[in-house]
Amino acid sequence: MLDKKRSVVLVFAEDDDDDFLLAHEALMESHLLNTIFRVKDGQELMDFLLHQNAYTHPGSAPRPDIILLDLNMPRKDGREALSEIKAHPLLRSIPVVVLTTSKVEEDIIRTYELGVSSFIRKPVTFEQLCKIVKVLEEYWFEIVVLPPTN
Repeated sequence: MLDKKRSVVLVFAEDDDDDFLLAHEALMESHLLNTIFRVKDGQELMDFLLHQNAYTHPGSAPRPDIILLDLNMPRKDGREALSEIKAHPLLRSIPVVVLTTSKVEEDIIRTYELGVSSFIRKPVTFEQLCKIVKVLEEYWFEIVVLPPTN
């Protein structure tokens, strides 16, 4: 459970601008003080997490409390990034929630095998997205005890 006065750091790996804007708007409607970072593919996500390339400046990439991960992205997809995150000793404790349009059963099975915390299909309407975000925030930031950030 997070201290309500602390900002929640969330990294959203999403290549689609419209999907990101809708999710960002839904996240901002919450009562938590969110700090949201966006990366557009799995390679940029790994750069963010490992403080490489564009993210070497101190403070440009704080350790996230949670990662929202799309599966189908260019360069390095979400499956590859998830595999790398869960294999890395300093990153594996970060909760990763897949938020994707994929309806492929193999994606569900494979991501859980790789260590995903939750798998959620992107909803069709903004109202449904707001409901999902509210439940995610309540669960991950009010109920669950997360590891401390460094």
